[in-house]
Amino acid sequence: MAEEATQALAAYAATLDVDALPDMVRSACKNLLLDALACAVAGHAGEETPQVAAFAAALAPGADTSIIGGERASLTGATILNAFLITAVTMCDAHRATLTHVTPEVVPPALAIAERDNRSGRDLLAALAAGFEVTTRIGIGLDFPVFRSKGFHGPGVLGPFGAAAAAGRLLGFDATTMARGFGLAGSQAAGTFAAWGTPTVKFHQCRGALSGLIAALLAQQGFVAKPDFLTCPDGGLFSAYSDGGHPERVTADLGSRWELQEIALRPWPAAAAIQGMISALFDLLEQHAFLAADVSRVRVGLGQRAFDMHGGYATWSGKFQAMLSAHYAAAAVLHDRDLSLHQFEPERYEAPELVRFAAERVSAVLDPGLSGPAATVEVILSNGTTFTARCTHTRGSPENPLTMAQVEAKFRRYAAPRLSAAQVEAVIQAVAGLEQVASVRDLMRQLRPAAS
Repeated sequence: MAEEATQALAAYAATLDVDALPDMVRSACKNLLLDALACAVAGHAGEETPQVAAFAAALAPGADTSIIGGERASLTGATILNAFLITAVTMCDAHRATLTHVTPEVVPPALAIAERDNRSGRDLLAALAAGFEVTTRIGIGLDFPVFRSKGFHGPGVLGPFGAAAAAGRLLGFDATTMARGFGLAGSQAAGTFAAWGTPTVKFHQCRGALSGLIAALLAQQGFVAKPDFLTCPDGGLFSAYSDGGHPERVTADLGSRWELQEIALRPWPAAAAIQGMISALFDLLEQHAFLAADVSRVRVGLGQRAFDMHGGYATWSGKFQAMLSAHYAAAAVLHDRDLSLHQFEPERYEAPELVRFAAERVSAVLDPGLSGPAATVEVILSNGTTFTARCTHTRGSPENPLTMAQVEAKFRRYAAPRLSAAQVEAVIQAVAGLEQVASVRDLMRQLRPAAS
């Protein structure tokens, strides 16, 4: 009889060896780490970041663990705040099959434990690979359409498992302890799409990171938990969240096919499902010479999921809704030929010319032939000239990945306001050569502003 999925995955995560990681997997993990750090330093500009920082400090006072791009906090506080920072400005990764942001849940507890326990870069790399793979493997074990139809949101449900795997790997768990950690993680799995359109969806990510940390620390104490949580018939993850799911997918080709390679990165601070539309707009701008003033109409075609989530924001209120709006993203890209955090400050998203353009000249329509973030864009100029583009694979997707140089450029851009040029380059070099980093404390030291 095949080994139960929870225990098989736990054994795998507990014994994952850096030397067994293929070069492409190592590179993917490093890109995910550096991208998460870029998002985190940018996240200090998030509207809700001060609220979460105050909450994290009140929940668990202390100053022994580093905040990415900031001061220090407790182990718990740093996990919460770093997780929120990664997702705060809506440009972190997304696992395509499950609409789940993975790095906000996995990276913060891994960094916190590795810094606290003075672990090496090799140890961190193994932990990250374990956490990313556990999160995504459990995700594909769910029957996602059923899971989504019940209203569940992936980061808060799947994230605790990946966080527990990463922390447990650093804590030296054996397979039995790791399986208990998964049971404790699953008992905290939560988060629904009722929160969509509000910052609470980002809270799902930081709560998922904390849940996984709690699960690992409690499992370390020998606390007894269900060792077959994924497949338990009465209330197990797959039975409760997706009517049984597909547990065989969790372990299929485990160790030879890496689901973490299906995690997409986002070049721009906007919702994952409209990255295809943004990619298509930049393709047009790079191929044709025209100005926003020349544009009469913009017609954006979106698949059902993207249309439902992002096609209804012809007007918006505040930064977060602007980041969800296909209409605003189109207006900003065409006017500024850029899409960075600057475009999501009030002076831009409240600018009358952008507000009018988005409401009057941009239309979002449902295209049943599209799925995921795939999109079509038609730009019609006042003289009747029409330009069209179709994006099947977004920039940053596994089929159209960002290079390490592009991820480094993203980190440089957003780290510059908080870190010195020397620190920025030191972080980039440390991540690129993570296997040679003797202590993660050295990496975290470079991520704190010089005055902290």
